[in-house]
Amino acid sequence: MSKPFASQADLTEKKISFERLSENAYAYVADGDPNSGVIIGDDSVMVVDATATPAMAQALIRAIRGVTDKPIRHVALTHYHAVRVLGASAFAAEGAANVYASRGTHELIVERGQADMDSEIGRFPRLFQSAEGIPGLTWPTVVFERELTVFLGDLEVRMLHLGPGHTRGDSIVWIPSQGICFSGDLVEFNAGVYTGDAYLSDWPATLDALQALEPRQMVPGRGPALTTPAACREAIGYTRSWVETLYGCARQGVEQGKSLKQVYEDTRRVMDPEFGHVVIYEHAIPFDVSRAYDEASGITDPRVWTAQRDRDMWAELTA
Repeated sequence: MSKPFASQADLTEKKISFERLSENAYAYVADGDPNSGVIIGDDSVMVVDATATPAMAQALIRAIRGVTDKPIRHVALTHYHAVRVLGASAFAAEGAANVYASRGTHELIVERGQADMDSEIGRFPRLFQSAEGIPGLTWPTVVFERELTVFLGDLEVRMLHLGPGHTRGDSIVWIPSQGICFSGDLVEFNAGVYTGDAYLSDWPATLDALQALEPRQMVPGRGPALTTPAACREAIGYTRSWVETLYGCARQGVEQGKSLKQVYEDTRRVMDPEFGHVVIYEHAIPFDVSRAYDEASGITDPRVWTAQRDRDMWAELTA
């Protein structure tokens, strides 16, 4: 390869903030890295997305212990990607007995969890610098089809699978009484939107279903916590623009018989001016165009990314 993936050169530690959204909800925002969420109920705590490694999860546990001593009993996984889920064992050590995920997420872990783990460890050396502490794949203990309700004492929390988007199994975590949404990577804001495992033609309708909930606050998968309804709408619109622009470029290129490399170059000419400045753009865009090219070519389900496929794709685009 002529140069490494952008993420392999991203070795600078990120500033982390822990922001209170309500009496019960907190945003754990990692300055461009994957965000997590915390929900503190009457009797226990739920963590939304578990970070990349047990070592990284310790920082989140310290933040939680700075505001409550209630037991961490619940972990909600918005999707299967390694950077979101492989820190879960740290919460098990804190007493977390329940790991929740959609049926689609469980199926994806079975199908491609190990390949994704191996691929992402190669892509993100900084996030996985303590990978030796990962005991293995994270498996849900509770799986749901479309909706799951969990009560943390009197506080109702719902997990909703609104449709495919970032992956086939995406879920959001929703506090209906407060209008607070933890979106996972269905929504990003001022950050790259990774679509390497996405269903691009379905994603806009899933965003419509999310917006129909009329969230008042949101923790996106990446980017700052959104604390007004207007900011939530803006972030949903930002994600929609990325997805529709990307897929439109790929469809046009495929219709014209262009190669993957040609479509990559054309897409960058369109997307760089609007999005090229945001964090992880350089990492996301090769994978995004590869998936968009596949979907536009009729490959409905995303192909499995392996460490070798990562290298082959990058070599083709940079030849």
